[in-house]
Amino acid sequence: MSNILIINAHEPYPSSPGRLNATLVERARTLLAGKGHVIRTTTVHDGYTLADELDKHQWADVILLQTPVYWMSVPWTFKRYMDEVYSAGMEGELCEGDGRTRRDPSRQYGTGGTLTGKRYMLSLTFNAPRAAFDDPGQYLFQGRSVDDLFFPVHMNFRFFGMEPLATFACYDVMKNPDIEQALSHFDAHLARHIEAAAA
Repeated sequence: MSNILIINAHEPYPSSPGRLNATLVERARTLLAGKGHVIRTTTVHDGYTLADELDKHQWADVILLQTPVYWMSVPWTFKRYMDEVYSAGMEGELCEGDGRTRRDPSRQYGTGGTLTGKRYMLSLTFNAPRAAFDDPGQYLFQGRSVDDLFFPVHMNFRFFGMEPLATFACYDVMKNPDIEQALSHFDAHLARHIEAAAA
């Protein structure tokens, strides 16, 4: 079985108190623990220590990032988490610098990750409908995918040597939510991808 770190990156606002993201975190924790996985969690809004977060990243076989999409990205508090925790891990906990050395100029930028063999999964909640993505006729994303939008977050994990599991997304959660269907799809996604990765 795997060690799984679940990060709840939600930042609450009056219009978005975070019930869905908290539900998804608890659902993942319960389902995966029931399969024998060992689970640790971080709720960014509740605070954290750098040492604990670095330890959790080193401990985890899989990191599940649960986050709402605010203005086409993660909440500012999770961006601060990345700036603080990931910068603190540059001396070997998460990576050995950026991978380049003066002794070996052939080493490419971004190849210094020390978390090789580990996986991560993005689980996102969108106000945007599913139809807004992957369609060149759509006004905003112009044919781009969810993973195109979250390319910088994927690159952060790649910088540490981690490999992606398929991204999960709940769409249209404010104007046209179907929470029961989203939860059912989430359960199936976890079984298909995290269980397969742990097998």
